[in-house]
Amino acid sequence: MQELEYPFDSDHILKKSKKILRQLREEMTGMSLVHKKVAVLGGSTTHDIIRILELFLLNEGVEVSFYEADYGNYWQEAMFDNPKLQDFAPDIIYIHTSGRNITAWPSPANTGEQVEELLTRQYNHFTVMWDRLQETYHCPIIQNNFEYPYFRLMGNREAGDIHGRVYFTNRLNMMFANYALTHENFHLHDINYLSAAYGLDHWADPFYWHMYKYALNIKAIPDFAFNLAHIIKSLCGRNKKGLVLDLDNTLWGGVVGDDGPEQLEIGPETSMGQVYGEFQRYIQYHKQLGIILTVNSKNDPENALAGLNHPDGCLRPDDFVVIKANWEAKSANLLAIAEELGVLPESLVFVDDNPAEREIVRRQVPEATVPEMTPDSGTKERTPDQYIRILDKNGYFEVTGWSEDDQKRNEMYQANVIRQRQEAQFEDYQDYLLSLEMKATIKAFEPVYLARIAQLTNKSNQFNLTTMRLSQNEIEGMAADDRYVTLYGKLVDKFGDNGVVSVVIGHKEEGVLHLRLWLMSCRVLKRDMEYAMMDAVVAKCQEEGVSVIRGYYYKTAKNSMVRDFYQQMGFVKMTGDQEGNTTWEFIIPPVYERKNKTITV
Repeated sequence: MQELEYPFDSDHILKKSKKILRQLREEMTGMSLVHKKVAVLGGSTTHDIIRILELFLLNEGVEVSFYEADYGNYWQEAMFDNPKLQDFAPDIIYIHTSGRNITAWPSPANTGEQVEELLTRQYNHFTVMWDRLQETYHCPIIQNNFEYPYFRLMGNREAGDIHGRVYFTNRLNMMFANYALTHENFHLHDINYLSAAYGLDHWADPFYWHMYKYALNIKAIPDFAFNLAHIIKSLCGRNKKGLVLDLDNTLWGGVVGDDGPEQLEIGPETSMGQVYGEFQRYIQYHKQLGIILTVNSKNDPENALAGLNHPDGCLRPDDFVVIKANWEAKSANLLAIAEELGVLPESLVFVDDNPAEREIVRRQVPEATVPEMTPDSGTKERTPDQYIRILDKNGYFEVTGWSEDDQKRNEMYQANVIRQRQEAQFEDYQDYLLSLEMKATIKAFEPVYLARIAQLTNKSNQFNLTTMRLSQNEIEGMAADDRYVTLYGKLVDKFGDNGVVSVVIGHKEEGVLHLRLWLMSCRVLKRDMEYAMMDAVVAKCQEEGVSVIRGYYYKTAKNSMVRDFYQQMGFVKMTGDQEGNTTWEFIIPPVYERKNKTITV
């Protein structure tokens, strides 16, 4: 819903939240949603934060049930026996505290040693709570850091004097950050940055605290909830994977086909050229995060390449996995890019300065995300100095976990494009697969890959038979439980390392292995990795005395491609219902013939 993407009208969202929620639920009817339970433990009033947070999350395909702690009881609810919270069994815990909850402020009379004691006491107040919550609920924890105080007793000296509240806030925030660095399931909600961006004087207006016990201006709640939603939807695997970028007047000023590359505005010679140069650098940083970069431009290919090779630009043709420079409809090009990458259109963000092109893509490819690059008035084009802000505020690529595979994602997709070109040279598909010289590693879950495995369970949609979503803690628990069979698969070929691409989790009961999860990354579709995983599952069952494998397919809007997967693996269909959900069974024969013929395991 466009009105829930930045730039949005906060007053409208606050006033019309019920109407917007109804519209969202109507739009989401029949769609595959992620369902999560979020516990909100607040040091101040949280009701309206939850109300608006629900909108932004549902807009991302995440339907949330909320547990709201009593006002101000965040610490007590975390630290003492809490049957209600335990029965709720949260998937995510969010702790909403602020500078109003700091109780150990320093005073000018304190010695340096006393200030350090105050810092330690305040920090320990939180860490003992985080540790207790993690031990009890084994789920991700989201914690606000602290906004700056709304007054400075010592003026500018506050920032550099041990007695200053600004200094104290900075030290506490750094201690929180260091905790986050060493605790994988702990995530900071950076209200220090958010309040500064909003404007601290407005954010911390004391009227809202004394009147309603809100730690922030009520009008700031949509900005607050929007930012918080980025973390939760990222934990739920709802991040985007790639950017689809226009060229003319998006990555540079001017039209390369008309003006020629030498006349483009890009680089240090003009102020607008500097703006486009900064935007290109911003886009290039995304590549370093593993975001896929592609081009979708109405241009002759040679003109597009000439623009991308401009000496003052920093983006080059080889920074892009796919370049579509032609005169086809951009909506058709976007679908072709998605198919070539092996991702769903909903994984892509289309960035174009032209409002007509944006509207066509919105209508023709409604799953794709198309940020609005025009001013609120809609009367003229937004200048490119706002492009970074629009993409950044929307949080399409929020980082809650960063694996080695993420860093290599562009290389992996570029290698896939090369594989596709090589495939066209072979008449026999099996000969093509053998030419890739594929090698797989298939093992029980190992600690080094748990973050990637958790990431896959929350991202994979097309090749996911049950779409079970799991946290890293849940995966760790299964890996340590001998009632479970857990397998991951890595795939390497002569073009590169695809990383961890497949996950199987089965639960053993009375000689039967129930397959609770079977998924595979779409970047290795049609590469026989599913056969290699099937062979490994059978081998594990034989090793553990299991004679029957039972598979489950739960239909969603996105996983129809694996509807007949078990049949292809040799399973027999046992049951099915009107919704398309099916149960399958495979009785392991005395002599099992390997299905994988092309991958060395």
